[in-house]
Amino acid sequence: MKAEKPKEILWAPWRMEYILSAKDEKNPRCIFCDRSPYPDRDQENLILYRGNTGFVIMNRFPYNSGHLMVVPYRHSGDLTALESSEKLEIMEIIQLCVEALDEAMQPHGYNIGMNLGRIAGAGVEDHLHYHVVPRWSGDTNFMPVIANTKVISEALEKTYAKLKTVFDRGK
Repeated sequence: MKAEKPKEILWAPWRMEYILSAKDEKNPRCIFCDRSPYPDRDQENLILYRGNTGFVIMNRFPYNSGHLMVVPYRHSGDLTALESSEKLEIMEIIQLCVEALDEAMQPHGYNIGMNLGRIAGAGVEDHLHYHVVPRWSGDTNFMPVIANTKVISEALEKTYAKLKTVFDRGK
């Protein structure tokens, strides 16, 4: 039986970076620890904001435009190991993300949460991080269901510039 040729092709060359970025089990590296020590490379690393105990980084492979992650600087995958100062500031930074996204992108709602452990969906299970995902009415369509493909409507660089302006103003 001959395979049918697809009727339409969706080009997503940026996905190759994700596919090739699979973790090397012999030399596991933390994507957050690799990026956080270099404030002079924040734009390249998509870091929008730095607090005392945590920072905001855009998800390079987002579920939706404006998908942010709030990450403690300290490398730990244990939620119960967070210190009081870390817990407080992380929640304040999450609120800051919502305020910045409200101003810059006007979403209709949010998914905010954390995946603890690989079984729960954590892609980076050894460094805690919260996801802040803006949602809009109608932002889901047939593509994820029929084609197993998510369409992101804005380039990361454009979203970064828009959000960075808001974060830099102190929002």
